[in-house]
Amino acid sequence: MVKIPPNTSDQECKGITETHSHIRYDEKATRRLLRKIDLALIPFLAFLYLLSFLDRSNIGNARLAGLEEDLRIKGLDYNVALAIFFPFYVFAEIPSNLMMKRFRPSIWIPSIMVAWGAMCLLMGIVHNYGSLLAVRAALGLAEGGLFPGITFYITMWYRRHECGFRMAVFFSAATAAGAFGGLMARGIMELDGARSLSAWQWIFIIEGAITVVVAIAAYFIMYDYPDTARFLTKEDRREVQRRLEEDRSFLDDTFHLSYFWDAVRDWKIWMHMFITIGIYSPLYTLSLFLPTIVKNLGYKNSQAQLMTVPPYAVACFFCILTGWVADRHRQRGIYMISCNIIGILGFILQLATKNTRVRYLGTFFAAAGIYPNVSQTVAWNGNNIGGSTKRSVGIAMQVGFGNLGGVLSGFTYLNKDGPDYTQGHGIVISLLSMSTFLCVFMRWWCVRENQRRDASDRANMASGWRTEDMVAEARKGDKAGFFRYTI
Repeated sequence: MVKIPPNTSDQECKGITETHSHIRYDEKATRRLLRKIDLALIPFLAFLYLLSFLDRSNIGNARLAGLEEDLRIKGLDYNVALAIFFPFYVFAEIPSNLMMKRFRPSIWIPSIMVAWGAMCLLMGIVHNYGSLLAVRAALGLAEGGLFPGITFYITMWYRRHECGFRMAVFFSAATAAGAFGGLMARGIMELDGARSLSAWQWIFIIEGAITVVVAIAAYFIMYDYPDTARFLTKEDRREVQRRLEEDRSFLDDTFHLSYFWDAVRDWKIWMHMFITIGIYSPLYTLSLFLPTIVKNLGYKNSQAQLMTVPPYAVACFFCILTGWVADRHRQRGIYMISCNIIGILGFILQLATKNTRVRYLGTFFAAAGIYPNVSQTVAWNGNNIGGSTKRSVGIAMQVGFGNLGGVLSGFTYLNKDGPDYTQGHGIVISLLSMSTFLCVFMRWWCVRENQRRDASDRANMASGWRTEDMVAEARKGDKAGFFRYTI
């Protein structure tokens, strides 16, 4: 007899009963099911994030297309315009994830897309610095829900050690946005003067319009959760539910405000938040200032736009490769530590030499080290949070705090420090070093805690964990005795 947690609805009770009577898929059928889900979800989600990253970072391309001259931006004005995006972006993340947990992703995600696409369009028609700041702030508020929302959404479809690769493919769109943004900006610069608009205005207008069109289509294309997905058969839906329950040991997925407070009080989530800010700040620094860094190596504006493409292409490859290997080995920490070290090496090359080729090579190491860890750090945190409501809050807390690094990134590379930017490179190296140290600590703690729980099971659970025992501890989340942390 399976024990049902308190306050479980009749529909949830039915789901538990049906799952136990369902015959599991064999390995071949499971691979076919995962391919079906992958094709239905991941390419479109990656495209959405490409648009998101493109619309927040295209101001770096617009800077080389005359933005500062036309709006009379001087001194730290440009840095403030970058930084103002992030507090509003962070503010939106936890409420947005709770809204998506409470309502439907197929309504919520396209709606925030329409909002940020409209803000990107408006940036193309601003006529003064104050208007630019206002629209950038609104853009942050609108975009804030996408990344934490999609990462949580992925965890509702895949088992824990299947998420990292999918998140890596999804996030690789950010590297594609960097590469595509440079190419697109170079082409759009040819429109300079058309219809009395400058090249930087056309960059915002064209890219914003594309987002709005895709957002309207997303209302009809996006799926919600596996139990309502039209592309899955009834047997497929049952199998997805069975796999997730088996992977998460029947942890409670109901919506209770107590899980919000569980997340807020969990020190492990806070540790991941500091790991994340040590990665996201260098990420935004690189994405916002790479065109400027490359230009200061001696390239002209139009050439600098194109020279930003190869580092992003390499980063895309490493992002997907790291996600695949980490999932295959069912580990996160060791790969995050390795990637951080590669990123640190890239910025050391910026400091250690005046040789233009070596410093340009350093941008490849920097991008290849930083970008893979953005998806891995979210996957690692998500893997180690039990229960979907707590996980939605914990991921939003992590991503939100990490994105505060965007405020710092706006002031990392100052005009007065160019062209070498010694102080900026030093700041980025320090942040990556902090993140690396905390990754080492978290991996050590997770290994030790898993060993402690294994020893407790050997002493007290000779017959192993039965289904009814796991269901009885469903509300304990990752504190349940049967839960094991990903290292």
